[in-house]
Amino acid sequence: MTKIHTYLNFNGTCEEAFLFYSSVFKTPLTAIHRMKDLPPDPEYPINSTDANLVMHTSLKLNEHTMLMGSDSVESLGQKVVNGNNTYIMIDTETKEEAQAIYEALSKNAQKIEMPLGEQFWAELYASFIDQFGISWMVHYEGNKAV
Repeated sequence: MTKIHTYLNFNGTCEEAFLFYSSVFKTPLTAIHRMKDLPPDPEYPINSTDANLVMHTSLKLNEHTMLMGSDSVESLGQKVVNGNNTYIMIDTETKEEAQAIYEALSKNAQKIEMPLGEQFWAELYASFIDQFGISWMVHYEGNKAV
């Protein structure tokens, strides 16, 4: 079975974001690796300012889905440019799950594009940009299934 995982890149806030997501989804980080954990490479030296940035971390949301992320390292020419080209869609099994995830994940949101509510295609749907600039959709189809 092919699995699709979402990978998020941050400008220095990966750890903070993933600790927040861990609390929302009530699942621990599977691991957190830092730039200083990389084997030394003279062609790509990691300076002391970047040493504690997150090289890779992840949350296992369920048997088939993981949320993964890292910090971009500007000293190595990496830079995140946030945009609206990627959303993470959480498809819930119950109204209660949709409401709980929406309330937790939209806390301190940068922008609520569509608050959680009924739509013609779903009993509950919301879209928003969280406090870290990540775009989310929360969906509960319920009795609107076709």
